[in-house]
Amino acid sequence: MKNLKKRDKAVNWHPYTQMKTADDIIPIVKGKGVYLYDDQGKKYIDAVSSWWVTLHGHAHPYIAQRVSEQLQTLEQVIFAGFTHEPAVQLSENLLQLLPGNQKKVFYSDNGSTAVEVALKMCIQSGYNQGKEKTKILAFKDAYHGDTFGAMSVSGRSVWTKPFGEMLFEVIFIETPNPGNLDDVKVQIKKHAHEIACFIYEPLIQGAAGMLIYNAEDLNQLMKCCKEHDILMIQDEVFTGFGRTGKLFAADYISEQPDIMCFSKGLTGGTMPMGITTCADHIYNAFLSDDKYKTLFHGHSFTANPLACTAALASMELLLQEETQLNIKRITDQHSQFAERLKKHPHAENVRQIGTIIAWDFKNGNETSYFNEIGKKIYHEFLQRGIIMRPLGNVMYLVPPYCITSDELDFIYRQILEVLDVFKQT
Repeated sequence: MKNLKKRDKAVNWHPYTQMKTADDIIPIVKGKGVYLYDDQGKKYIDAVSSWWVTLHGHAHPYIAQRVSEQLQTLEQVIFAGFTHEPAVQLSENLLQLLPGNQKKVFYSDNGSTAVEVALKMCIQSGYNQGKEKTKILAFKDAYHGDTFGAMSVSGRSVWTKPFGEMLFEVIFIETPNPGNLDDVKVQIKKHAHEIACFIYEPLIQGAAGMLIYNAEDLNQLMKCCKEHDILMIQDEVFTGFGRTGKLFAADYISEQPDIMCFSKGLTGGTMPMGITTCADHIYNAFLSDDKYKTLFHGHSFTANPLACTAALASMELLLQEETQLNIKRITDQHSQFAERLKKHPHAENVRQIGTIIAWDFKNGNETSYFNEIGKKIYHEFLQRGIIMRPLGNVMYLVPPYCITSDELDFIYRQILEVLDVFKQT
């Protein structure tokens, strides 16, 4: 591992990084629980769960054991025409936890592709039945991934601008609140005849800046879509598996989506995997003697046995009483800290749901992903042994569920100190 920084710079292109002006990379050589260790022996609390994926901490021994055992039995098999125990078991276990109308599981390899599958299911299910509804309904600040379909249904921004003419047509609406709900419903009714589906991040929009909205308002929006025969895709890539304080954001909502998408915490952060689940009426729209009504979509590593096994192990850990109590403890600690933050002169718009807490650093500039204060804050926390990745001036915590109360309190203290350090910035 000699000169890992230099070797990395010679060969690697990192995500969401302007490589010309990027800071020196930090080589990580080990992970254990809530900590990551660099090549100099310094340890960091992973306060963002390594892009929101690590549920139970790094190098969890139970997940490692289960994957190791599976590796010695079956590491990969084509999922077209074949199946295996981990895939069947995972589908059975997951469907038991989801809204009752979710009946079938389609495997892919990440959150973006889970969304691509969902969009194709919606559009082709209508096509198979002779319906000419091809437009998509989505939120203005949405983020659903970086592949073309997922990018199309994400909010238009500088991220998508180079590809603007290549993205398909989407009807964008505001996230619902009591003040705009009636207007949004009118907009949906106006375009209902051409809308194939509505895709949304339930309750919180992560990449948009941890924007939280009300479950009942979403419920009303879903009712409206149902009344106008608009299919609904619930993107739980971020919110799934306990992040919102309940197993799924769906547990806050009485209306049921037609399709759901999962990734990130699905395998406990151990291996890449995406899942798209659907109701019977979606699946049945593809059942035909006509081969051209097949869902022509697949991935080489569809339902990879190792990833399925990691997901099964992670789900077992998630459902344990200890983990559920940890989620409640983190939620309660965040709630108490949120009250302190609300009184701080340099923090504003404090919001929280479950194990996710976010706030805007008040520095006189507009809240934006490109607010330069984010980079300075990021480095300050690294110096203090904490990995946080602000979205511009939006700061947030999404910790692994194994984090202790003392470790959380340490992070809270550092946050308050950092807010004061940069108060004049």
